[in-house]
Amino acid sequence: MTWTTRPRSDLSGLACIRAGDGPQVVLLHGVGLRSEAWNAQIDALRATHNVIAIDMPGHGETPLADFTIESHAAHILRAIDGPFTAIGHSMGAMIAVELARQAPTRIQAVAALNAIFERAPEAANAVQSRAASLDSPTDPAPTLTRWFGDTHSPERTACESWLRDIDPTAYKHAYTLFAASNGPSRNTLRTLFCPALFLTGEFEPNSTPKMSHTMAALAPQGRAEIISNAAHIMPMTHAHGTTSALKSLLERT
Repeated sequence: MTWTTRPRSDLSGLACIRAGDGPQVVLLHGVGLRSEAWNAQIDALRATHNVIAIDMPGHGETPLADFTIESHAAHILRAIDGPFTAIGHSMGAMIAVELARQAPTRIQAVAALNAIFERAPEAANAVQSRAASLDSPTDPAPTLTRWFGDTHSPERTACESWLRDIDPTAYKHAYTLFAASNGPSRNTLRTLFCPALFLTGEFEPNSTPKMSHTMAALAPQGRAEIISNAAHIMPMTHAHGTTSALKSLLERT
């Protein structure tokens, strides 16, 4: 898989990659990344679906804007007509679930990849401390180590490039939102009546398998899956397993 830049379309002020025809699928990346992080899934799903991979504000080619998880979800709902499946990774997973909370009759299914839920106090303190330290251009090395360990790969190289290119103000704003959130509420999950997939990696230290299993148990049509030997950047590092799980979810719609 290559991670080269793809052409963008404008979606009411949001830059996005569009590919394919059929039922709509919206892909939402995590903090510091961009829509190309979904390249493998775009190529796999475009044969059967209209895939829309959106750049978060201040990421990729979407202009920086003051936003919250709730306001970004509302912007997406205004920009896209009709029903769709929402698939998000990391902070994108929070936005995907928020889309279903705001528009339950329009969201056909939700996939929350590497989603956090009710962080332990020590984990919450750690992520909030990292957010508070982001007052200068960010050295991507600690983030890359959390994501990839000491392993070098094309995926790591791509993520390093994206992290170096992003506006530090945009990164701090998005990461601060991510750090302040504790994931979807229990009530939101209990009223998530569409098919819902909670997918994470076996070796994910922050968005843990336990979190995914707990969220799946709360959602009426929830299902948890854990990808073996994977950690945080599963759509890139474990593209086949991630895509296979997403295709199974789409079949449930």
